[in-house]
Amino acid sequence: MTNLKPLLTRPLRPVSNKIIIFAFLVALIGFCDATYLSIEHFRGVVPPCSITAGCEKVLTSSYAVVAGIPVSLAGSFYYLVVLIGLLAYLESGNLKILKQTLFLTFLGLLASLGFIYVQVFIIGSYCLYCMGSAITSTILFVTAVGIINSQPHFHE
Repeated sequence: MTNLKPLLTRPLRPVSNKIIIFAFLVALIGFCDATYLSIEHFRGVVPPCSITAGCEKVLTSSYAVVAGIPVSLAGSFYYLVVLIGLLAYLESGNLKILKQTLFLTFLGLLASLGFIYVQVFIIGSYCLYCMGSAITSTILFVTAVGIINSQPHFHE
């Protein structure tokens, strides 16, 4: 935990647009996935799973909605904020916006790990769409770590 403060306070240098566009495309995939699940939730439809048979069990479980809000809708919001942050960085070059957006990917990873835990150890079924979201949030986090680690290290 003591290593987290220098990481958060370390200044960033401009990042290649190619890396940001890659992250944007990954976040867009996550947004589409989560938004599709949200729309289907409000329509009262459980999307079919072609590879696994657990989508219905996961998507209709008590864990699919928290405080009256579908988890997929929270995922849509998360990916939308990441998309807006990445786009804002591309437009402005504001490194503070980029840093905040990169930090959000850590929260997305934590949420995904929690949801995978629920699927595996509590529900005992897997949702293909949920796992797709977990993969996209993991890729976003790994990309964020790569961006931060590619920055010059300053000794305090």
